[in-house]
Amino acid sequence: MLILGIESSCDETAASVVRDGMEICSNIVASQQELHKIYGGVVPEIACRAHIEAITPVLQEAVAQAGVSFEDLDAIAVTHAPGLVGALLIGLSAAKALAWRYDIPLVAVNHIEAHVYANILDGHPVEFPAVALVVSGGHTAIFEWPSNTELRLIGSTTDDAAGEAFDKVAAMLNLGYPGGPVIDRIAKNGDPTAVKFPRTL
Repeated sequence: MLILGIESSCDETAASVVRDGMEICSNIVASQQELHKIYGGVVPEIACRAHIEAITPVLQEAVAQAGVSFEDLDAIAVTHAPGLVGALLIGLSAAKALAWRYDIPLVAVNHIEAHVYANILDGHPVEFPAVALVVSGGHTAIFEWPSNTELRLIGSTTDDAAGEAFDKVAAMLNLGYPGGPVIDRIAKNGDPTAVKFPRTL
């Protein structure tokens, strides 16, 4: 079975062809990092325009790199939430059009849950039950993962996610965008006892 996956929830336009749920045949990502760098974070209107420009070439390259055609696809999976509404609409519209044109099923995917399931694609089996931690740009969440077909949210941040906190701190310290890689690099030379933080409950 060949599935084309489409992701456009924030500032990257991405598509991948996966065979039989495990083999990654292609993985194409059009990054917008340079577009947003001068603003210190993602600007939704700029992200949407960049998705419009990138979606067709990214989809064509994903299929070509996989050595298949759109006619060979058995289904299309697309991020439907969470994310920037305008950005999501670009990927959703492309996915719906392809599903309609080739008369194949369309599967809506929660991209935070997809972060968890991506762990299966690295070639190392997951031992169930498991606990999964998602720390991506705008989301920090812990999931109970009883089996390959079950996933339950245990908890998530109610204020800033870890990625947002990194970007905000980097902006305050004039370290550039995105903040995570820069802060990670300089933190290796930091003093872990310099600030006494309260115990988190």
